Amino acid sequence: MRCAAGKARETCVSQVKGNPPPLDCDRSMTRTAPAGPSRREAWRMFDRISRRYDLLNRLLSFGRDVSWRNRLASYLPQGTRVDLLDLATGTGDVLLTLRQRCNTIAAAVGLDLAPRMLQHARLKASRMNMQRDVYFARGDVSRLPFAAGSFDVVTIAFGIRNFISISETLQEIFRVLRPQGRLVILEFSLPTKAVLRACYMIYLRRIVPLIGWAVSGDSQAYRYLDETVETFPYGWAFREEMAKAGYVEVTACPLTFGVATIYAGYRP
Repeated sequence: MRCAAGKARETCVSQVKGNPPPLDCDRSMTRTAPAGPSRREAWRMFDRISRRYDLLNRLLSFGRDVSWRNRLASYLPQGTRVDLLDLATGTGDVLLTLRQRCNTIAAAVGLDLAPRMLQHARLKASRMNMQRDVYFARGDVSRLPFAAGSFDVVTIAFGIRNFISISETLQEIFRVLRPQGRLVILEFSLPTKAVLRACYMIYLRRIVPLIGWAVSGDSQAYRYLDETVETFPYGWAFREEMAKAGYVEVTACPLTFGVATIYAGYRP
């Protein structure tokens, strides 16, 4: 299947230029820092919930996470072979989806700090008979174990909000991208419409932790999810972060009423 962004994507992206949107429809969150586990130790929390992680993703997103990953695949370059790095790869859903849907990927590497999550990723690749097509390794995004200019594409799905320094992470990714290399990020955001946002905040703060605890048995993990989503500089603020790190042609595409957003930019 060709990985091409269609007309729908072209109509929903917003480039970093002109004036920012009004503050009330694209703002930073009210919470200032996660009260749960620190971002430095977040990988230990993900290891604890690794067995139920995929199930909870399906449940809490009402299955939309599958279509979001498929949408992310449309951002990969077409017509040329690429080397791809997936950061915060977790159980490998994004990397395996991209490798399955895109015949332009020459090499696919997934990096994560959580060893149990990586075990699930390798088992999943084996079940899909893709163990020779992808490589999973443990590593720290703040010190990527790759030479400068190693990859054509870097992807991150629901991971960048967990990193200690967003600006340093973007700079480190910039380093390992080749000229004209592309960064594509799928991350949670908040709806811009007040009514939708209010309903979503109730779901995020009250219902998500309850379901997460019932299924995973971990009382902290899905409170941490809420806190990191609320403190992440989504929308215009994140597009500016990418531009400051040197990326050009930065775009953002809200998905499912704005509860998630795909950001993309190039290294010039």
